[in-house]
Amino acid sequence: MDIVWVILIGLVVGLVARLLKPGNDGMGFIMTILVGIGGALLATYAGQAMGMYQAGEKAGFIGAVVGAIVLLIGISSVRSRG
Repeated sequence: MDIVWVILIGLVVGLVARLLKPGNDGMGFIMTILVGIGGALLATYAGQAMGMYQAGEKAGFIGAVVGAIVLLIGISSVRSRG
């Protein structure tokens, strides 16, 4: 059941990040989920390593969205080069 929650939260985070980042990302459903999960992982390790928040705080969702936006910017810059 935990994997279902990870996928659902990844979807929500990915969708919010895609709404906040301007421009056309040209991503499908699965890639949106993967970006959301990746953003959450990035925020978890970076935010906790910097001491910004502890596990389980509400700032984790905001950090996950910011992490997903960073990943979206990275993906769009890699796609524009190729």
